Amino acid sequence: MNIAIDDKVTSAEKTLLAQLAGREKALADSMLREYGLPSRKVEAYHYTDLKALLGQVPPLAGPDLPDSIQRTGMAGPDFAGSLKITIANGMVASLPEPAGGVSASEVSGSALGERKDVLVAMNRALVDRGLDIKISGKTGQILHLDWQLQGDAVHVATSVGLELEEGARAVVVETINGSDQAHLANLGSRARLGAGAELTHVIIDVSSKKVTRLHTVEYEIGRDAQLHNLMVNSGAGLSRTQVFSRFAGEGANGDFSGLNLVGNDQHCDITLDTAHGVANTTSTQKFKAVVRDRARAVFQGMIRVEPVAQKTDARMMVQGLMLSEEAQVLNKPELEIFADDVQCGHGSTCGELDRDSLFYLMSRGIRREEASAMLIRAFVEEVLDSVSDEQLHGELSAIVQAWLREGGDGVPAGKDAGK
Repeated sequence: MNIAIDDKVTSAEKTLLAQLAGREKALADSMLREYGLPSRKVEAYHYTDLKALLGQVPPLAGPDLPDSIQRTGMAGPDFAGSLKITIANGMVASLPEPAGGVSASEVSGSALGERKDVLVAMNRALVDRGLDIKISGKTGQILHLDWQLQGDAVHVATSVGLELEEGARAVVVETINGSDQAHLANLGSRARLGAGAELTHVIIDVSSKKVTRLHTVEYEIGRDAQLHNLMVNSGAGLSRTQVFSRFAGEGANGDFSGLNLVGNDQHCDITLDTAHGVANTTSTQKFKAVVRDRARAVFQGMIRVEPVAQKTDARMMVQGLMLSEEAQVLNKPELEIFADDVQCGHGSTCGELDRDSLFYLMSRGIRREEASAMLIRAFVEEVLDSVSDEQLHGELSAIVQAWLREGGDGVPAGKDAGK
């Protein structure tokens, strides 16, 4: 073992190397042996030092389905009339019959592509069975992928591949929930959008605060395709969602948005790498964080414009709201532009609740706690407004409401609580 300096090998690294032993794909093993888990010395992980933050790694999940499904903490969203697939500890509970242009099947190996990233390499090495979904036409119902982390603490590695054929249109929602145990989840999601396809892809984490979630999302956006991405995180004590998107066809558009709702000692990281690889493409990025207690919210966003990607229009805005003196919001927006005929920009703001607005509401007889909650809801609603589906919007609003209530941020317990 030759991880940098042997006496700095962590318990997590030793366990991961043991779990990788004998796997056919050796990239993860070699990366861990040579470099170890990413630390703050790695620029992409500067604010999320996994070598320091990742503690004990639980045993790998077994090949059998859990005996039962337990849900703890915030109730996970449910969608009436949706096409639902439950994946418990990496195992598909049941596959629906092909319907409405959607067909799903289990496949061997991970859906993620090769990438020099240790989380991706470990996912590719550890995933034995993944889920493959093909979508054609315009689906009339939400496709709900219900990721469950169940039973005693386990290390779950799993993935899903989404293929949207030319002109296909779909709403896909991934939710992460499960038992109140210190699970480690290494999830992978990969979506390919054919010409003229439209995908609304929402990822919602309401798992236990004991959970560590490491999630890699990859997009390939074809000609004239439309991607609407939204990530909402209120669960997991430690989480990192890394999104790699590539515009591969002219006329493609991608809207990326996210909301981190964190408290206590949570650490939540969203990292984006958006590559415009052809001319005449557009993208927007809008991310917000609300942080209380001693929690930390991280956003890193990179927009890359390659030399051939003339006429690119790319915008990024990230905003943070801190509700306590110890809360931390760490934002790093970046642009890397190699074309000269482009319109690109980024911005970042961070602060507390506006005192004048708070005073105005209180002067109208609204209690301070409820006034604070009103301002927080108004702050996050700009992100949720991008969701046009009423049922989905309602479930997301309920998550915000539950998070406010959980932290005592002024949400009334009943209809008469404001009197």
